[in-house]
Amino acid sequence: MPNHNLALTTVFQALSDPTRCAVIERLARGPAAMTELAKPFRMALPSFSQHLGVLESCGLVRSRKVGRVRTYRLAPDPLRKAGHWMTQQRSQWERLFKGEFRPA
Repeated sequence: MPNHNLALTTVFQALSDPTRCAVIERLARGPAAMTELAKPFRMALPSFSQHLGVLESCGLVRSRKVGRVRTYRLAPDPLRKAGHWMTQQRSQWERLFKGEFRPA
């Protein structure tokens, strides 16, 4: 599998979870500490931390620790790449739905 497809796969897998999507939506408004991000969710911090680890491992978020506080921020490049891929696919999908698609 080409490297860019693997990167897209990990981004889409990360976004398949509603908790992680909610974290991305929150971080779109600005950076936040882990404890602030975890407040709306009914789970222990170690479990929530695993969600942040998934987002960080695929590059969707970055973190920085100052003292005892770890702050997360959105890293939009993987989202841009996923959006670009979907835009490229859209014209093919539209032709398929109109019955004009002729695969090579």
